Amino acid sequence: MRIELIAAVPEIFDSVLKNGIFRIAQEKKLIEIHVHNLHEYSNNRFGHIDDTQYGGGAGMVITCEPVFACIEKLMSERNYDEIIYMTPDGKPLTQSESNRLSLLQNIIILAGHYKGIDQRIRDKLISLEISLGDYVLSGGELPAVVLTDSIIRLLPGVMTNAESALEDSFQSGLLEAPLYTKPAEFRGMKVPEVLLQGNHKEINKWREEQALIKTHERRPDIQT
Repeated sequence: MRIELIAAVPEIFDSVLKNGIFRIAQEKKLIEIHVHNLHEYSNNRFGHIDDTQYGGGAGMVITCEPVFACIEKLMSERNYDEIIYMTPDGKPLTQSESNRLSLLQNIIILAGHYKGIDQRIRDKLISLEISLGDYVLSGGELPAVVLTDSIIRLLPGVMTNAESALEDSFQSGLLEAPLYTKPAEFRGMKVPEVLLQGNHKEINKWREEQALIKTHERRPDIQT
């Protein structure tokens, strides 16, 4: 899989891409991640990529020229399955969407910044708009990292224990059951006895019940 990250502040990606699951996936050659600085595609002699809004209003808007120049260059080199724009008014990110994206070959992720991007970019180039939630950040770089993480952790061979990803919250439409590890008792708080007996049928039954209870209490909106 190949992911292109396009951003106004690409330096935000530097540390993240060199650590954790990002480093592992790249070292195993299961994914290629390429970062593109929008300022390098500007035709402005100062490297500016934003301008004031038509019609007035606070906040600067990323202009068409550098984004079109960057994405069209990438598209001339290979085909892309999705060109994604991270935006608060996009489609909420779900586990099922991450699952789908993990099956693709080539993806472009555009991280917005400032007030946003010119609508003509969205109309002409973007195939999918994704939001992390009903809130606004100073830029789309961090949401782009989150989306990338949610995708690459699903790639076969990235995680040591592939079953771990399959048991995550939302994979089954439910939140994950409570987790426990050693010691069996800590400051008077005990691990549920069923988890200590080694009866996997009963353990699975307990986990299913706990997942249902937890989902009902915390996220009744996602129950099927």
